[in-house]
Amino acid sequence: MRWWDIEPVLELERALFPDDAWSKGLFWSELAHARGANANRRYVVAETAEDKPRVVGYAGLAAVDGTGDVQTIAVDREHWGTGLGARLLAELLGAATAFECREVLLEVRVDNTRAQRLYERFGFEPVGIRRGYYQPGNVDALVMRLTGPESSPSISPTTQCKE
Repeated sequence: MRWWDIEPVLELERALFPDDAWSKGLFWSELAHARGANANRRYVVAETAEDKPRVVGYAGLAAVDGTGDVQTIAVDREHWGTGLGARLLAELLGAATAFECREVLLEVRVDNTRAQRLYERFGFEPVGIRRGYYQPGNVDALVMRLTGPESSPSISPTTQCKE
């Protein structure tokens, strides 16, 4: 993901997460940590392979002291069930390996069983609950962990993912 991707990512973010969408400033802040010698973030977008590409997914990972944290992962509703979420997650796990992470954590809504099944396919296991994590609505988050991300399944992308 680059600065010029922020506007289309924000459109998708607002469509998918209208109540708790990230701000433009938050994306800028995350991207500021994705370049240079001390980079500890990896953000990617997925685009359609059309003459005029359209952002249909994005994902981000932060890495600190051997632990990766999936910050966000989102797929346009039109592309649900296509494997795009798995390709984005595989990209993040590859980044976690490059950052030499020993484990990767994430939070997922307790009512989002589709996403939970995806994470389980990659070897993530539940390790706890964060009460009232998602606002509004006071929805709990399931915390999941993957140890040794380099051993997760690899997915070969058909939709283009890029930095």
